[in-house]
Order: sequence, then structure tokens, then C-alpha cells
Amino acid sequence: MTVPSASRLASGSAGAVIHTTDDPALGRVEIAVLDPIADLDVIERWVTAPSARFWGLGDLSRQELSDVYAFVDGLDTHHAFLIRREGLPIVLLQTYEPENDPLGEVYPVEAGDVGIHFLLGDRGAPVAGFTTRVAHVIGAFLFASPAVERIVIEPDADNERAVRRALITGFDLGDHVILPGGKAARLAFLTRDRWSRLTATRPVAVR
Repeated sequence: MTVPSASRLASGSAGAVIHTTDDPALGRVEIAVLDPIADLDVIERWVTAPSARFWGLGDLSRQELSDVYAFVDGLDTHHAFLIRREGLPIVLLQTYEPENDPLGEVYPVEAGDVGIHFLLGDRGAPVAGFTTRVAHVIGAFLFASPAVERIVIEPDADNERAVRRALITGFDLGDHVILPGGKAARLAFLTRDRWSRLTATRPVAVR
């Protein structure tokens, strides 16, 4: 299903920092548009790690991996970002419009839906609740757009760690689905209203 691109997705030129948050535990966190060339060493190391097998890019050559993200960089409906904590890359984030993605074929897309994938890489100094704090940063980034009403994720159904993480960070679980290509996934949703209630007592400084 293809529709004209909406204004839900933040974007910018490769390497540009488009969102900054000061978290009391993580410190300065910056979200930058992924540079398929300059960031390739980091991304290659992360996606080829055994823990990233669910990401599905571990068998690509270095050039193929760069080509994938160069292609994404040219789209209006899908974007990739590198999140840094005090300068250290920690997360690969991808955002997309579900109606312009295979995911849109297996669930009823609602206006304001934004799909995401994120891969945790390095962490830096130990911080209690690291993953939850990172998820909070991502939520603040996405919901900064007034057009976003709901975040949608679709972890592998047998990736128990990812499903458990979704629950911890406030997502409500949805149906089990089979994506085009055969991936068995578990839908999960985080609405703006639930996000607002979860974060009402935890302000952060966003620039």
C-alpha cells in the first residue's frame, strides 16, 4: 500500500544532528541522520554481532550494507539515524511510515502511526535502566512531531527479550502476524496518550 508521504517523520542531511536531549543519567544524547559512509564502521560492527541476528543484515558485505543505507537515505518514507551518548554511538534507529512498508499489509494502519526498528549497540558507562532511558529519548524524538499519534513495533515473535523490553517501556502488545517474506512477528503499540501519562513526572531538556 502506497500513499503520499506525510510530515510524521523527521529527517535531514546525512550526518546532521536533528534532536538533542539532556538526560540526568545518560548525559547529552544526540540523534543524527545516519551517514551511510562515515558511520559504516560502527553499523557493520553492530549488525554482524551474534546478538544482532534478528536484525537480518549480518550476512551482507560491507558494500552491500552501505548500499542499503544509502538507499534508505534517499527515501521520504523511511529514515535511519545514529544515536550518540556523549559522543559515543549507542543505537541504530530506523523510522518509517507503516502504510509504505510491508508491515502495512498485515495490520490496519491508523493516521499518525510511525513504525520503528532500533538496534542497541554500545552503552558507555553503566546506568541503571539504560534501555528504558534510551526508549524515553526515542519516544520524545518521535512524539515531538504533532502528526505522530502512535509508535508501532514488530519484534520477532520468538525474540523474547525484545518483547519483554517493549512491555517494560510502556508498549501494549498486539496480534501475532506473519510479515511478507515469512517473518513471524508480535505487534506492539505506544499511543501518544499513554506516552504522555508515562512521562508526566519525568521531564527532560530537549533542544
